[in-house]
Amino acid sequence: MKKTFQLHIEGKNSDRVLDAIKHEIRKYIKRERGRPVPAGADFWDFDCKFGSTAESAAVAHLSALIGLIDGVVREGGMQFYVEILAKGGHRQARPAPAGEEGEGGATSDGNGADGSAD
Repeated sequence: MKKTFQLHIEGKNSDRVLDAIKHEIRKYIKRERGRPVPAGADFWDFDCKFGSTAESAAVAHLSALIGLIDGVVREGGMQFYVEILAKGGHRQARPAPAGEEGEGGATSDGNGADGSAD
């Protein structure tokens, strides 16, 4: 999806236009995630760009798009450009947190060794 959205359309309520834009973006993402994943990929990943125009669009994370749209509305912008391109992604194992190696041992809560307060 590569599209410039107008926020103020003559004869339409601006709040309803904003809701329709957000709905269209979410619907596109849901439709793309429903397609079969390409061979060798684990999930659908998205490359996103956001800006006031196509030329000024900068890379943005998918989860930040709605917040960026709300920011344009707060600033009184008239339009914005969104580019969302689906691609196959590969999940990577998370590294184990450093503090969990000796888990399960004794913990000290200020009481005696038998758990009774002195």
